[in-house]
Amino acid sequence: MTDGMLRQAAGARLIAAPNQQVLIPVALRYGRADPLAVHIDFPSLVSPDDRDMTWTFARELLAQGLYQPAGIGDVYIWPCGPAYTIMEFRGAEGRAVAKFDTSVLRRFLLRSYALVDRGSEDVEPALDRGLAALLGEV
Repeated sequence: MTDGMLRQAAGARLIAAPNQQVLIPVALRYGRADPLAVHIDFPSLVSPDDRDMTWTFARELLAQGLYQPAGIGDVYIWPCGPAYTIMEFRGAEGRAVAKFDTSVLRRFLLRSYALVDRGSEDVEPALDRGLAALLGEV
């Protein structure tokens, strides 16, 4: 953790077919500047246009998805037995399903709570930035 930013390397098993999984390196990120969101960076090798991809979604969605199915919109998360968590990402190009070790995600989530306590997120700066972007003032 440096400068209010948490980064954690992880492995995801991209589910390519019913019995085919490809292990890919990903990076989990969380920061004080955007306290409601977590980010997962995927390498270009899994992108249809050979560019690195980042999926951003609510930290609370990750917390819920570790214990019960959760999701709305582009990201869905659910437990798969005690050891794994499944994430489904939906976009204009299609969908991708990845399996993560639940212990890795829990450790990341706990480390994010050490940075910004759950429920104590200061959303005003993020809200101001979001409104400014929507209004074209950034």
